[in-house]
Amino acid sequence: MNILVLASSNASYNSVRPEMEIYISLFKMGYNIVIMTELHSAYTPKFKETGIKIIDASYEKKISFSLIKNIRNAIKEHEIDIVYATNSKAIFNAIFGCIGTKVKLITYRGTTGGLYRHDPSSYFNALNPRVNGIICVSESVTKHVKKQVFSNSKKIITIYKGHDICWYDQFEANLEAFGTNKNNFNIAFVANVRPHKGLMYVLKAAYELADIKDFHILLIGDKIDKEPYMSEIEKSGMKERIHITGFRNDVPSIVRSCDVLIHASTRKEGLPRIILESLASGTPVIASANESSLEIIEDGLNGFIVPIKDAKAIAEKIRYLHDSKELLEFLSIHTKDVIESKLSHKETVTKHDEYFKSIYSNTV
Repeated sequence: MNILVLASSNASYNSVRPEMEIYISLFKMGYNIVIMTELHSAYTPKFKETGIKIIDASYEKKISFSLIKNIRNAIKEHEIDIVYATNSKAIFNAIFGCIGTKVKLITYRGTTGGLYRHDPSSYFNALNPRVNGIICVSESVTKHVKKQVFSNSKKIITIYKGHDICWYDQFEANLEAFGTNKNNFNIAFVANVRPHKGLMYVLKAAYELADIKDFHILLIGDKIDKEPYMSEIEKSGMKERIHITGFRNDVPSIVRSCDVLIHASTRKEGLPRIILESLASGTPVIASANESSLEIIEDGLNGFIVPIKDAKAIAEKIRYLHDSKELLEFLSIHTKDVIESKLSHKETVTKHDEYFKSIYSNTV
């Protein structure tokens, strides 16, 4: 089976790894994978080493006549059976690129929201009649998509973007570089910060925890050293123990060195990659009760679920784990269970294989 993948790989190696490894594994299974992606991305050397054909492409415009032409040429030259488009601009151009061809067009959906029957732009995405199927990253995303899709002919499925724990067999970060050490009780918060990421609730929780002298917070990501966050840090009572690292390429190793990850998002997300990275690294997670987090975190087994926008609840769980080393160890032992089962890379590849074969069987 010949599959043309339209995907951007122009990000850090760790961030694109769960997706790019899917295509490598499918190629090793016997699929002929052609990928249109940035030629100088972090994954290019591995694609070349594997033998996957790369066509240079970038996804900067919703309508790119050159990209549409290249898609059509690739479909013809490589006798493509399925086109798989994984971001909104790729989907937009793929719809036009596939018109008049017999290929099946599959799209990826990684977020809840943003796709609505009443929104005309959605008909240049998954709701377009040219789209034959939609792969959703979580059950919560699938639930939303199915509410918006009119046609029963579109094959909608949930396939988790799984991880492999061997990807995280790496050295722990040296926390002393950030102003703390392994003897302290360290929690991590990771995000390119926007209001819905919930950083304010983590900082408000710090007020409740300032009396714990060995408690430190590592804030990892962009746009954290700005207002209103800096003012909150100043009045937290523990500003010397709140460490802003900025953007990092070694996030998994930092999280692995911490005791707990906090994921305080205030709205629905598809399948938070940082939660999976944390669990695969052996670090329990305290997560707000979004539908996607509920699919990953088993309360009291690999972390805790707290109400959304509830700083006090976050503080209570942090104190609980700080004061109970036995419970923290229990959670840490079980973090990898879900990664090794329904959220494993192997399971993800198996599901893609089954799905693509089912799509292909309807064309021959």
